[in-house]
Amino acid sequence: MPDYAFGLSVLAQTDPRFKNNLILPAPTLILIIYYMKEINFNIAGMHCASCSTRNETSLKKLRGVKEAVVNYALGTARVNYDEQSVSVKAMHQAVEANGYKVVDQTGEGHMHHDNSVQELQQAKNKALLALGLALPALIMAMFKINFPLEFWGFNLSVWLQAGLSLAIILGLGFEFHVGMLKQLRHFTANMDSLISIGTLAALVYSFWAMTNGLEDFYFETGAVITALILLGKYFEARSRGQASQAISKLMQLGAKEATILINNQQKLVPIDQVKTGDRLLVKPGEKIPVDGRVVKGKSNVDEAMLTGESLPVGKKIDDEVFGATVNIDGSLEIIATKVGAETVLAQIVKLVADAQNTKAPIQKLADKISGIFVPIVMLLATITALAWYFFTGDLTSGLISAVAVLVIACPCALGLATPTAIMVGTGLGAKRGILIKNGQSLERAEKIDVMIFDKTGTLTQGKPKVTDIINLSEKLSLDEVLALAAGAEILSEHPLARAVVQAALDKKLVLPEVDDFENLAGQGVKAKIKNSLLLVGSLRLLEQLNIPTKQLEQKLNQLANEAKTVIVVAYENQAVGLLAIADTIKAEAVQAIIQLKQLGVKTIMITGDNRQTAQAIASQLNITEVLAEILPQGKASEVKKLQSQGFKVAFVGDGINDAPALAQADLGLAMGTGTDIAMEAGNIVLVKGNPVKAVESLKLAQATLRAIKQNLFWAFFYNVVALPLAAFGLLNPMIAAAAMSFSSVSVVLNSLRLKKIKL
Repeated sequence: MPDYAFGLSVLAQTDPRFKNNLILPAPTLILIIYYMKEINFNIAGMHCASCSTRNETSLKKLRGVKEAVVNYALGTARVNYDEQSVSVKAMHQAVEANGYKVVDQTGEGHMHHDNSVQELQQAKNKALLALGLALPALIMAMFKINFPLEFWGFNLSVWLQAGLSLAIILGLGFEFHVGMLKQLRHFTANMDSLISIGTLAALVYSFWAMTNGLEDFYFETGAVITALILLGKYFEARSRGQASQAISKLMQLGAKEATILINNQQKLVPIDQVKTGDRLLVKPGEKIPVDGRVVKGKSNVDEAMLTGESLPVGKKIDDEVFGATVNIDGSLEIIATKVGAETVLAQIVKLVADAQNTKAPIQKLADKISGIFVPIVMLLATITALAWYFFTGDLTSGLISAVAVLVIACPCALGLATPTAIMVGTGLGAKRGILIKNGQSLERAEKIDVMIFDKTGTLTQGKPKVTDIINLSEKLSLDEVLALAAGAEILSEHPLARAVVQAALDKKLVLPEVDDFENLAGQGVKAKIKNSLLLVGSLRLLEQLNIPTKQLEQKLNQLANEAKTVIVVAYENQAVGLLAIADTIKAEAVQAIIQLKQLGVKTIMITGDNRQTAQAIASQLNITEVLAEILPQGKASEVKKLQSQGFKVAFVGDGINDAPALAQADLGLAMGTGTDIAMEAGNIVLVKGNPVKAVESLKLAQATLRAIKQNLFWAFFYNVVALPLAAFGLLNPMIAAAAMSFSSVSVVLNSLRLKKIKL
């Protein structure tokens, strides 16, 4: 079976998304995935959470749409659909039928940022103009200013108030009335409906009062309400823009041009003209344009945009480099291996965008409430007006109280509470090298009480390294013992041999030339240096050649108890040294375990290694619970066992064999240094494989969920307190408009506080 088919069938049997007690053959699953597609497009004109709920409902009603998520804060829609059953055009028409404009990312999407900037400027201009016109009307009404002119029985002041109010309510506030009419066609209502009815009620009543000879007018009320709401919309749009900067900032990180080498000639080209296999020159101080492999030169590279770490990383021939990282002090020639949407930066952008376009369960509750909130408020406003008139006979007071109810109840803050916090949280995570795939992952991460770490590649480096060099000869130094071993091992392809050679290269040792090299399968290697026999291998190899080994046994046992593999070096028929090799623990692993204990999270290490090796590694990390000699399929079973005991389990791994456990866990954290299958199965990707980032992801989730709950509390509390005040006539409509507008801004500002948290 091909690798990709194996990976898909593993996910089909372990990922909760495919758990339906059916075991699909890989070709069937591939066929299903082929037909299932995802599209993202922008929606212009949404003013509140009920707008997004309306569009989401319309999209989900389409035959062939499997999932639809409309994000009010971002103004986007993400749809999973069967391309055999529904067209993209039908989706756009469903949204446009609700009175909104679609900006397709595959078409006009590249202009979305420019459009957003333009819309923000227009919102600012409209708000300032409305305030400039409303202020004179308010002053004339409040101070009952009269001019020495009258027309048709009314002072010029009244006519000026009426004219200014008409210009503001019907002119600058025209979008609210259009939105209300579009919703009315579908027998629905949204924030536009509340604003339109409230301001028109004040305007119509005032003209009715003029025609009936009454003296109380409320032109300025509708004008000021419209102006304050337009101002609030501007501040809200500006704040939302700050909250959603993560994607645009990530996209700006990439290089705009690249230097291609063609027949040793340099040619500067736009980044989108670079193809896989091109040879590129990266000069000191330049951004690396695409992902690639170094073929010439060496340098230090600033990879902070990927890892969050400030220290540069040394790069030499055959090392991987990544687009948008910065070449510091040497020229590099690289072969482009991934370009465009395949680069690490592009994948990070996609993950962040996907995370911000998904909804946490807590947000779905808020959206559901917002969807039914508007009709209930309109009914409450009607009841308020009728009750006032019935009990007091005062239609004016009833109308004003009803307008206050309509204005105060706009559910903007409720709709912004969750998505803005998720935007800021996932954006901060991306900067810190923590890629959160969706909103659900944040909720899952907050509740974790057990974290299981796979050993190899997660807590350890995942590759053998020389840890001890023991000199048994009076004639040779430690470096000479290592050089002898590396001189023989350099001709071997065994992983332990490569570890020995690397240790010698790190010390810049000169290796001796050897003759008559011979690889002895399962035992080691032998060679000659100036006709003297050199052996590098197991104790058994020396014993077969009658070289004394009794004095080595105590040291060998001691190193074996430390979970180290020991290589014996013999030269001129005597043992001259021992090399201990082990998969060393990551420097950050100890810190990660300490921090988890401080958070009250139980830690477990799981491995396929023997128990002695596992216990030795665990003791260095101060981990008391170890699951050793566990086969790949057994890892998921161990996760299930803990879940059945009521624990919320996070699993941290990096290999294909970890994919089932990553999918089974309540939260899967995949090391970015691992396999693609593991990263697909995980909920969160830790870009550079630093185990401390697993702890930071929990802290980030806790902070983000705390911000969401604070936002929701204040949104609900605000409406619960304000609605009765408005209904009983204790809240002036103008004050209600200001409070409603700035409540949304306060929710966004609370979310922005996440940028300052320390992980």
